[in-house]
Amino acid sequence: MTTLHTRVLIIGAGATGAGLLRDLALRGVPALLIEQRDVNSGASGGNHGLLHSGARYVASDREAAVECREEGDILRRLAPQCIEDSGGLFVAVRGDDERYVADFPGLCAASSVPCRGLDLGTARAMEPALSPDLVAAFAVQDGAVDPFMLSLDNIAQALSLGCSMRRNLAARSMEVENGRIVRVLCRDITTGEDVRIEADLVLNAAGAWAARVASLAGARIGMLFSMGSLLITQDRIATRVINRLRKPSDADILVPGGTVSILGTTSIRVASPDGCRPSVAEADRIIDDARAMLPILDRTRYIRAYAGVRPLVSLGPAGDDRAVSRGFALVDHAADGLENFITITGGKLTTYRLMAEKAADLACAKLGVAAPCRTRTEPLPASTLGQWTEPGKGPRTWVDSRTEDDLVLCECEMVSRGVIDSIIDEAGAMRGRSMLKAIGMRSRVGKGPCQGGFCGQRVTGHLYDRGMVAGMQGLAELKTFTERRWRGFSPVLWGVPLMQADLQEALYCGSMDLEFGPPPSTRDDEGACAPVAKEPA
Repeated sequence: MTTLHTRVLIIGAGATGAGLLRDLALRGVPALLIEQRDVNSGASGGNHGLLHSGARYVASDREAAVECREEGDILRRLAPQCIEDSGGLFVAVRGDDERYVADFPGLCAASSVPCRGLDLGTARAMEPALSPDLVAAFAVQDGAVDPFMLSLDNIAQALSLGCSMRRNLAARSMEVENGRIVRVLCRDITTGEDVRIEADLVLNAAGAWAARVASLAGARIGMLFSMGSLLITQDRIATRVINRLRKPSDADILVPGGTVSILGTTSIRVASPDGCRPSVAEADRIIDDARAMLPILDRTRYIRAYAGVRPLVSLGPAGDDRAVSRGFALVDHAADGLENFITITGGKLTTYRLMAEKAADLACAKLGVAAPCRTRTEPLPASTLGQWTEPGKGPRTWVDSRTEDDLVLCECEMVSRGVIDSIIDEAGAMRGRSMLKAIGMRSRVGKGPCQGGFCGQRVTGHLYDRGMVAGMQGLAELKTFTERRWRGFSPVLWGVPLMQADLQEALYCGSMDLEFGPPPSTRDDEGACAPVAKEPA
């Protein structure tokens, strides 16, 4: 069994875990980040990508509103490469709660959240897709953030400062002696190798899986799991973030994301964070509700649906999951008799840096490290790890600096062979079970209208040419990649997407004889999340 030694072990490579790794690295604390899958495999990769102004929470959670306002300003200043500072609108339509609309400016002022009233003509000129039934509009400082670039840039700087990371390494058990975790036993899910990690301190940043990780050491965290589903439009519907001016509810946010828009979300209590995915009924419900704000959504083409699970820390009975605080929880497990174990969970993507700072402050206090946090003032450097997640960078790079033989492998997003090669070279030994999946996460491959229908085959062919796969391995990765894209494709199959699905079936099953298993709803390898009955309020 391989044994690794580190000062701090961080479990979970979402945005918070990535931010923690960077924070500790800047303080000179050696740390190892492990993740059982890949970067942003949980809620950090299954969200709107909304950079909150704080306005959404001014009525329901003032503390969260203030945190979002402050952290949004910090991210705009220190990580501009990850941010599209689009601005946002909160709009009400006929039938919305007039009292809430009237109270909104005062609530924003109470949390120092910038908010400016607009006349209806100005709002419609700014965003022509808005409903003719508009009755109120306010401008706020919302924006969009690329969560994959954000996490990868944090990790890249931490690695450059001497920290380390292992993907595809799952924590299986923890050995506790005299009130301390002395070792964490892990398994490499790619090779099956057992790995033993000995650390002075263990930080649990596993998001929705934080309670499960804590239980490995005999600790308990009360958590609720709220699944939210979102839809991706083929085109960008608006230049700004559009919010429905009402109490937080389903289908009330449209976020720009490069050339597309992301619409959602829902809130469904589920029993487990594993294997959650959207349904046709949810997709229909999102569109039915959101078209009151943006009628164009009724005739828009949707290319994909996806879901993420919010980790909500439960401090008592809760009825409406949206009423549970969106703030974060920092848990010192010394109260459980574990002196060197800390959990950080909950919160939002916008507040990831603050969460990492507070967790690192506590970790350093336990380690006797006096170095202050530097992530509040030092810019986050752009990295080569995260550069290809940016929409539009692939086409610009190909046009400006392509070589004669640099073929485009993904036509929808203009991802070239040279880009794929750079991702392969940087992935190195941490390719995981599927190099094709790792490429998709670090680039725009598979994210266009064809949803991997054409580029999946081309990139797989290139992987064979590069010697990255052999025998049936490449076809197996292609099948898994296509099935995963299908899970997001299947809830929006009507009109043009249905014709696209027929073509994709012909390409894979007809020409390649690559048959697929039963639909996702009947599979049990990553079974869909089961809703649970809500507790009484």
